[in-house]
Order: sequence, then structure tokens, then C-alpha cells
Amino acid sequence: MDSEKEKKGVRVDEEARPEMKPESEIPPLCPSAQPEMAGSRILGVVGGSAEAPALAYCSESVPVTEELLNRTAPVSPTEVFRFSAHCEGGACRHFDGTHCRLATRVVQILPPVTETLPSCLIRSTCRWYLQEGKSSCLRCSQIVTQTFSPSEELRRAAES
Repeated sequence: MDSEKEKKGVRVDEEARPEMKPESEIPPLCPSAQPEMAGSRILGVVGGSAEAPALAYCSESVPVTEELLNRTAPVSPTEVFRFSAHCEGGACRHFDGTHCRLATRVVQILPPVTETLPSCLIRSTCRWYLQEGKSSCLRCSQIVTQTFSPSEELRRAAES
């Protein structure tokens, strides 16, 4: 009788417990996901200007739904929101088998746009943060999925 319930005579069914993956087996979250990816959530709302986009991070987890995506019409959801979802690893053109090359390029090419860590719901499981640390966070809010007039630096960072 290991648990408090078992000590009180309540039988705990081991098979009813959800199987938990070790933390190392749970894929980190990609902060630059597409809305159609499984488990996609809104990371933030795109603001700023065409020349200087800025992400306003969500303060709570917002799952992606068809209704939510349809509300952005007539523009694309990626013009309004930035999404997070589990990193797809080898299925992603930015992943080299070990690292996210997009995160590396963001840190190497783009300047920081803040001096303090932004409030971010996914930081502890974010692929970019786990790989590049605070440096990626200081640049993250300038990243948008779809832009029509990216700076030369942003264009270089986005290319693989």
C-alpha cells in the first residue's frame, strides 16, 4: 500500500494511471510552428509595424481551433498570430538532427529587441530557449511567421 488511498483501503488501479514519458522523451515546443500542426497553440498576437513587427505574448494557453483561425479572415492566421507546437524534429526543414538551425540563425543574425526576458508561457520547454538560452528570448518577439517586407537580417535568419 504505497499511496494514501491504498492506506485507507481504496484500491488504486495501476492500469488507470496515464503513462508518463520521461522528460527527455517529450519533444520540446517549437515557438515558430504552423497552425495546422498537431497540438498547436497561439503563442502570441502579431503587432508592431511591417518594418518592425512585435509579438505580444499570450498570458494563457490558447489552443488552435478552426473557429479561431477563421476569425482572422480575410488575412492568413499567420499574419495575426504566432503559434507553438511540439517540435517535429527531422520532419522540419530547420532541424539538422540535433539542433534547430532557425534558432541558431536568429541568435547569430538578429539583434536583441529587449533587455529583459519577455513573459512567455513556453520558455521551460521551448526548443529555442533549451538550445540557445536567453539570447533567443531577447530576439524572439521580432519573429513573425508571415511578413511581406522583412528586413535583410530577418530574411537571412529565416532562410535555410
